[in-house]
Amino acid sequence: MSTGRITTEARGHVFLMGIDRTAKMNSFDIAMLQGLTAAYTEYERNDEYRAAVVYAHGDHFTAGLDLANVAPLFASGQGKTWVSEGHVDPWGLYGAVRSKPVIVAVQGRCLTLGIELILASDICVAADNARFAQIEIKRGIFPFGGATLRMPERFGWGNAMRYLLTGDEFDAAEGHRLGLVQEVVPAGQQLERAVALAETVAAQAPLAVRATLASARQTLAQGPEVAARALLPELQHLMKTDDAREGLMSFLERRAARFTGK
Repeated sequence: MSTGRITTEARGHVFLMGIDRTAKMNSFDIAMLQGLTAAYTEYERNDEYRAAVVYAHGDHFTAGLDLANVAPLFASGQGKTWVSEGHVDPWGLYGAVRSKPVIVAVQGRCLTLGIELILASDICVAADNARFAQIEIKRGIFPFGGATLRMPERFGWGNAMRYLLTGDEFDAAEGHRLGLVQEVVPAGQQLERAVALAETVAAQAPLAVRATLASARQTLAQGPEVAARALLPELQHLMKTDDAREGLMSFLERRAARFTGK
């Protein structure tokens, strides 16, 4: 199914979102931003979906922002109009924040908003032909999708400034060294591997997955001392769920767990 330059597909508990504007190297115009926001919101609201994969059709992940289409809106202060109130913002900056995991599969060029989409996600699988660059500095602007917020934390200050202030390109191996990419695979295998990871995540207890994401995010946002205070209360809550009981029984019976999300 297509939702405004974005294709969607359900594979069991895994939800696939495909960027599909190949004639423009999958660059983000307003329609694509709105389409991806709608897809993320569908993923968040449907309890059947437990993990998601974002990928791109064609040879490249994305050339980033379509400046000709979007720049006038940002210049006039209307840049957030692609996120309707209450909808999930894929970049986690201008709308609701998702509570479920997202894995990104990348190939070819991945520029600006593409890197920032990875930084806002949880796991990245990159093809060995992937190339990355945060090139806003070369256009007289600066990253607005979260790179200045997340890159220093992820890469370290010097590594972040190395690429933010030069706009230089780096490859998949360097992306792996920096922590942007978690796995590098031969070109053409990135989507298959990302789906396999998503299926593994989707097989876990949904409430425990959400709690794990929430705890890690709270640590980053508020520090370990604040997050630590929530650990035992959350554990006590999870221990009372059907999934926790199923997890224990499946361990004792030496079988795969059948989690229901309750």
